[in-house]
Amino acid sequence: MNSEFFVNIIRFFLLLLVQVAVFNNMELFGYIDPYPYILFIVLYPVNNNRFLFLILCFLLGLSMDIFSNSGGVHAAACVTLGYLRHHLFKIAFGLSYEYQTIKIPHASLREQIIFVSLCVLLHHTILFFLEAFRLDLFGNALLKVLFSGIFTSIFSVIIINLFKANRK
Repeated sequence: MNSEFFVNIIRFFLLLLVQVAVFNNMELFGYIDPYPYILFIVLYPVNNNRFLFLILCFLLGLSMDIFSNSGGVHAAACVTLGYLRHHLFKIAFGLSYEYQTIKIPHASLREQIIFVSLCVLLHHTILFFLEAFRLDLFGNALLKVLFSGIFTSIFSVIIINLFKANRK
């Protein structure tokens, strides 16, 4: 077992704990629900075992569903994000992804913003539309995707860069 494994396990539990203890109790202006727990999925190493990664995505989403009493929407959103993450890497990083030389904290700010925003948008779209699951709530779900996505993206990029600054 290497140190990267332990860092990922600590990141999993720490992000889950902060999400459940702080961010689940926060709703700003009726449309902003921050979900920075998806940083685990965003920051998971590119070249690790993909099957294990999807299992961890499911466990992360399931844990959120248990603590939020949300009936599986977090698990669905997390597994979908985990499954499609490699396509988002190709969009945000292009050729660098093909050679698996990507480390999100070391990427340019532009690449970080694009990648994190795409991940958050995908996750939040699935989450809020499954949560609403009614056509008359389409507008409300769309507003939540937009405002929560912007807030979560900005907050996530700030967190990534704060911890990058600490490692230098």
